Amino acid sequence: MNTFERDQQYIAHTYKRFPVEIVSGKGSLVQDRDGKEYIDMGSGIAVTSFGVADEDWIRAVEEQIHKVQHMSNLYYTEPCALLAEALCSRTGMSRVFFSNSGAEANECAIKVARKWAAETKSPACSTIVTLENSFHGRTLTTLSATGQAHYHELFQPLTPGFAHIAAGDMDTLKALCGSGTVAAILIECVQGEGGVIPLDPEFAKALDDFTREQNILLMVDEVQTGNGRTGALYAYMHYGLHPDVVSTAKGLAGGLPLGATLLSEKVKDVLSYGDHGSTFGGNPVAAAAALSVVNRLTDDLLQAVSAKAAMLRNLFGGAPGIETVTGLGLMMGLKTVKPAAEVVAACMEKGVLCLTAKDKVRLLPALNIPDELLKKAADIILACCAG
Repeated sequence: MNTFERDQQYIAHTYKRFPVEIVSGKGSLVQDRDGKEYIDMGSGIAVTSFGVADEDWIRAVEEQIHKVQHMSNLYYTEPCALLAEALCSRTGMSRVFFSNSGAEANECAIKVARKWAAETKSPACSTIVTLENSFHGRTLTTLSATGQAHYHELFQPLTPGFAHIAAGDMDTLKALCGSGTVAAILIECVQGEGGVIPLDPEFAKALDDFTREQNILLMVDEVQTGNGRTGALYAYMHYGLHPDVVSTAKGLAGGLPLGATLLSEKVKDVLSYGDHGSTFGGNPVAAAAALSVVNRLTDDLLQAVSAKAAMLRNLFGGAPGIETVTGLGLMMGLKTVKPAAEVVAACMEKGVLCLTAKDKVRLLPALNIPDELLKKAADIILACCAG
């Protein structure tokens, strides 16, 4: 059997895969089993921050593998501590809990919010408010937090304690908070799976002010938007927000599984011994990889991300076959005249790998993709949209 046949026989049919087997790559170029080369404009859904087989990333991983590949969280490891220090120093947050994924990072955030509210207010104060069209993960609880009904249909009963409001609807939020049962609000600054839709800055500021006035937690899901993706270290920084909890994953470790929940001074001591845990969270190899990524997210690199994004917007804005361009930084959504899936298939045929999000073509290239390669990919996408 070949890889396609083995996959079909032995792997759960949860993914609608393209008929392409990627076997190697370097930077933003990858090759399939037949030797065809593609420009990668998806980076593993915002994961391979510095592309495939990045030399600095490989060096960091290899060095740590030769020391110790895993150690229980009953013991200290240097990469875990160094990464936590780097994240806190770059964000002003106070502590970090490490896990394996974005969903787990959000689960931790939810646990922190509920324990904090139970201890400082009342055990009845447990509701987490999220936005309609949001996406926060695929565990049962983060699915319950997700504000998209079609994700809920087959998995009832959901975890209770969540309420969803439309983005911009402060009146409903105020009414919910009037009951005295709201512990926190969880938002994405750009709704990625919801169609690459940025949050309105006025609404974001209103949320920031309201949560502080009401003494409820503001939690920001930076799983996809974080780690340089939008041209800031974290997207909430574009909005001037003051989050109490930040969750992140995807691009943090550049290709290895790692989630992080960043805790502000307000909630840094909420979790105590035995309240939470993770076997692989803070794994020294994943942490070393993440440290390699975070240390390279310099101001110059972030400015370059913004410049690349501006170049793409100039190329795509008003172009034939493209109705709108949304997103922030190198997290971009194209509303195309043709069906998005049709555009993605045409791009793949011509050697460019793109993604979809709802009815849009979604672009999430590596943060360091060379400008000439980015322009070449953009030209192919433009041709596929217009042709």
